[in-house]
Amino acid sequence: MAALTAQLDRMGVEHKTAEQSAIVVLPGTRKLKTVCLLTPAPDSLRVEAFVCRNPEENHAGVHEWLLQRNRRLFGIAYTVDAQGDIYLVGQLPPALSDEDLDRVLGQVLEASDGDFNKILERGFSTSIKREWEWRVDRGESLANLEQFRHLADES
Repeated sequence: MAALTAQLDRMGVEHKTAEQSAIVVLPGTRKLKTVCLLTPAPDSLRVEAFVCRNPEENHAGVHEWLLQRNRRLFGIAYTVDAQGDIYLVGQLPPALSDEDLDRVLGQVLEASDGDFNKILERGFSTSIKREWEWRVDRGESLANLEQFRHLADES
């Protein structure tokens, strides 16, 4: 653990520690932040980041998209837990270069932030449309839903 935290310090990556993990918060634009756990073990470094809760609908479509997306990811892959929540996980060699660790953290951020709206569109379309209609009916701001306008137009 000490080697990992020293590496993160050297790289200038802000982090906290909890039990046997380093916690890195990655700032995004679509998904405002992604919390990434880095857990060292003697033979590996586990990377884990929560992406999205269990989709409300279209589970098969969401899971198919995640599996297809896995083909283009470096060092990590999408998975679901027992509750159906979506995570990015990876099992990597225990000692990564600064460049490789930076690449993995960048991949976590790119995937969680870049894929977030696509996952929401596939797994929460009905709720997004309902929220859009509710805000329109009450004259509420649509600013943070604007990227989903095409779903509202389908209604």
